[in-house]
Amino acid sequence: MTTNPVMIQSSRVTTEGDELFYEVRGQGQPLLMIAPGGGDGWQYSFVADILADEYKVITYDRRANARSTMNVPQNFEISQQSRDAVAVLRAAGETSAFVFGNSSAAVIALDMAKTQPQAVRAVVVHEAPIPRVLPNARKWQRFFAGVYLTAFRFGSSLAALQFMLGVELPVRQLIKATRDVNIHREQSSERYISSKDSVDVLAKLELLPVTNYLPDVERIRQNGVRVFMAVGKCALDKKTWYAQAAQILAEQLGCELVTFPGHHGSFMDMPAEWAATLRSVLHKAEGVNQG
Repeated sequence: MTTNPVMIQSSRVTTEGDELFYEVRGQGQPLLMIAPGGGDGWQYSFVADILADEYKVITYDRRANARSTMNVPQNFEISQQSRDAVAVLRAAGETSAFVFGNSSAAVIALDMAKTQPQAVRAVVVHEAPIPRVLPNARKWQRFFAGVYLTAFRFGSSLAALQFMLGVELPVRQLIKATRDVNIHREQSSERYISSKDSVDVLAKLELLPVTNYLPDVERIRQNGVRVFMAVGKCALDKKTWYAQAAQILAEQLGCELVTFPGHHGSFMDMPAEWAATLRSVLHKAEGVNQG
């Protein structure tokens, strides 16, 4: 995706019982990119390669996902995910960073603005699944509870299918976009958590804590963290529930709503356009921080 190869430094940090695999590209102001559902930080690799000309881009695999470990017991907790992000940041030699999160990771980014403000220079929150801010919140909470029940009754694979078909995500585009990520996983010398375990984590552990999360707007305001809500053009055009949630939360926080190119996962299939948009947002955040 870039003409020049980018040097990648990889390492692991042990925190709260698990080892988290992380990668660092480039130099400059730190940008921490939190992986979405599936927890594989390599999904951001194309965008990270591009932004590494200006930023120190830190990506990592969330606990119980991809190349990180999954030690028993695993009890998914949003605030622990925020602490994990800070642990990775410190291991990479930084005390604070610009933070980006997509999907479930966008919820983690919002929680960092609440619970770890000292580590956050600004957050970019892309298509967070936060139905509790919607007028029809109960409809979506019932849907996610049904997916959770399916996982235990009939297995996580069927639950994942139910989720993808019902959540208004662009399924075909996402499958196509993740092709290179899957190839990298197959060819990698690093040990990955099995696909079955990864789907189990998503459906049985992560789904309800993420979709039941209600951002603490007042605390985020009090902490003075700069927030950028972000939505893909496709989601805005289709008026998806998560686009509506982003618009509502942007109004509540009194922050800017940024339109990103493409769909929910276009950082994988439109990295150049995506990196340009994220770069422009970071430049705005830098201007505020420097002023």
